[in-house]
Amino acid sequence: MDQFLPFLLLLLMGGKGLCQQEEVCLKSVINSCGDCIRSGPYCVWCKQLNFTKAGEQEAARCDTQAQLIERGCTSEEIIYPENIKTIVKNDSLSDSFNQQEPVQLSPQKMSLRLRPGLSTTFSVSFKRVQGYPVDLYYLMDLSYSMKDDLENVKELGQDLFAALNKITEHAQIGFGAFVDKTVLPYTNTNKEKLQKPCDEDYQQCQAAFGYRHVLSMTPKEDEFKKKVKEQFISGNLDSPEGSLDAMMQTAVCGDKIGWRNSSTRLIVLTTDAGFHMAGDGKLAGILEPNDEHCHMENNLYTKSNNMDYPSVGQLAMQLEKNNIQPIFAVTKNVETVYKQLSGMIPKSEVGVLSSDSKNVVQLIESAYNRLSSKVTVTHDNLPDNVRVVYTPKCNDAGPTGESEGVCDNVHVGQEISFDVTVTADSCMEDKSFTIRPLGIKDTLTVTISTNCECDCDDPPNRSHPHCNEKGRVSCGICSCSDSFVGQFCECSIGDKDERSLRASCQKNNGTECEGRGDCVCGRCQCHTTESGSSYHGDFCECDDEHCEKFQNKLCGGNGKCNCGKCECYSDFEGSACQCKVSEEGCRTPNDTVCYGRGACKCNRCECKEGYQRPRCQTCLGCPDPCQTKFNCIECLGFDSGPFKKNCSVACSKSIYPEMVDQFTIQSKQCQQKDTEGCWIKFKLEQLVGEDNYRAEILKQRDCPEPPSVIAIIGGSIASVALIGIVLLMIIKLLIYMKDLKEFKKFENEKKKSRWAEADNPLFQNATTTVANPTFTGE
Repeated sequence: MDQFLPFLLLLLMGGKGLCQQEEVCLKSVINSCGDCIRSGPYCVWCKQLNFTKAGEQEAARCDTQAQLIERGCTSEEIIYPENIKTIVKNDSLSDSFNQQEPVQLSPQKMSLRLRPGLSTTFSVSFKRVQGYPVDLYYLMDLSYSMKDDLENVKELGQDLFAALNKITEHAQIGFGAFVDKTVLPYTNTNKEKLQKPCDEDYQQCQAAFGYRHVLSMTPKEDEFKKKVKEQFISGNLDSPEGSLDAMMQTAVCGDKIGWRNSSTRLIVLTTDAGFHMAGDGKLAGILEPNDEHCHMENNLYTKSNNMDYPSVGQLAMQLEKNNIQPIFAVTKNVETVYKQLSGMIPKSEVGVLSSDSKNVVQLIESAYNRLSSKVTVTHDNLPDNVRVVYTPKCNDAGPTGESEGVCDNVHVGQEISFDVTVTADSCMEDKSFTIRPLGIKDTLTVTISTNCECDCDDPPNRSHPHCNEKGRVSCGICSCSDSFVGQFCECSIGDKDERSLRASCQKNNGTECEGRGDCVCGRCQCHTTESGSSYHGDFCECDDEHCEKFQNKLCGGNGKCNCGKCECYSDFEGSACQCKVSEEGCRTPNDTVCYGRGACKCNRCECKEGYQRPRCQTCLGCPDPCQTKFNCIECLGFDSGPFKKNCSVACSKSIYPEMVDQFTIQSKQCQQKDTEGCWIKFKLEQLVGEDNYRAEILKQRDCPEPPSVIAIIGGSIASVALIGIVLLMIIKLLIYMKDLKEFKKFENEKKKSRWAEADNPLFQNATTTVANPTFTGE
């Protein structure tokens, strides 16, 4: 909405001639008369006492003049700051050139004090001075294809001076020549070819070169003829030439060329080929951009082979900066190319040369008349949020736009004028910008400031009945004494209560309610935003509508939009909260940075090796401090161990006494055995830094009793006997298990066998039976 507001106001405004009902006041944040004036060009303030109703906010005092009068505010009580324009310097326009500094533009200095959004218009006059000096620099292409043209130019001195004398009695002329960079692929770098780059049959040929300044500005015709006749054709390989290099040096080497301060400066470029531009130097390995500085030594451009060609934009800027108007006198085959170039260079003309350049004098005369009769007024260094529109007041006025105004067919001695309309869209400190006709030295310096405050002509600083005699009146509203608050200073508080109530309306001891609400008895009553929504927060600090974006996110997604500006989270900063560069994100609970174990860069801790983000609190892979610090614990607590002899030196920088008042990051209970075999219990508290600890040592060690020899021997014998019995039982068990396995295997095989029941044929029964007659059977 904000970016369209100035244009909407301009449409609605247009001037004081519009109907009153078209004047609107788009109110936004209104806490004072100054806020009202800054809201729009038609916003006015009513300072009339008792204008607001009971409970109504003071913002109701801000509206259009018609609305306020309709609501009962008298015109005498309406504050309406107006624009103020002051002419600081206004020398009269000169009629003719008289060796002094002629004046062709008036006024020369002006001061504007504007109300934001309200335009003001002033007039600027211009008159072409009769006989104004002309400096013409003839810049010629001396490549081989221009050999016929050079011979004709050598005879043009008389005609050229005659043409200039028709224009002014104070004419000067200079001469320069160019071909191209003397490196491949533009020029044959063979040693013999560099010395004689022309065709073998052409004897009068000079060595290859980029740009050469031949003759500084002179009013002497004979000197011009002499220098030009000394010139010979050179040559190169490709068709485009280094004309932009030559024009850039001609523009920036003013002291060597001889440009006068008060003169019309012309460059006449004659060529039959196109031109190289920025980027073409890469073909020859030339990567350094053109720096737009003068590099002339012994009349030669010394950086031709080291610096790229200038861009068209660079050349146009330097020509305009030095008030130089180029005339491109080119052959028919490249007319289209140079017309396109002329369209990008203000105040330039293109003329078509004949095949032998015989018409160059008529071409220059015609081009000069076109240039000098066309007056283009524009500006430079325009401050932000300032707009300028030109309206030409002349016959046959050409097209005009917001950036420039044009009058065509302006004759010598004819006075023309332009209406210049200036608008400041926001409040600003003193700034200045320059208005000038293109190609003319004369300028108008405009200093602009804004009127964003009210002069209400209030009574002296004393108590007023409107404020219950507890405060003074400021533009109709109460400014209460120290002991009172409220819209009409109706809240009485004690000294202690006053501070607490005011502090409750202030964020970080800043403005009450951030300037977007009223602090009524210790509580902010917020106003509404431009779009009608309310500011929110305890201090009216929240506004999520008008903030810069980063990566298409409001405040980069890393902050809140308050008061039209991004208020970043604690670990972000920047205009759009795009980078973590403050130390807030690296702060630890004890107000250190990264616990002293890293550096805070872009609002993130870059931890030393082993320590982990986000704030380097823990260490991954670090040794156990219970072990690493035990030698110091042993020597500090019991005067024993490896560090016994140099305990204070070895341990003073890593183990601190218990009374040291430092923040504890974390603590750990430890138990280690010392060199005497005793257990030592201690507590380690990790402090800020890489290897800092505070130790709390339990002064009583847990040492074991001496061993009993008898018990050891008896125990050893019993142990041996017990081990023997166990081994025998294990062996017996293994044997039993093996026998049991073999028996089971035998039983299984017995069950599987099948025995035959037939009689054995080899068996014979007994044939004789013998009995003992005496055996009774007992």
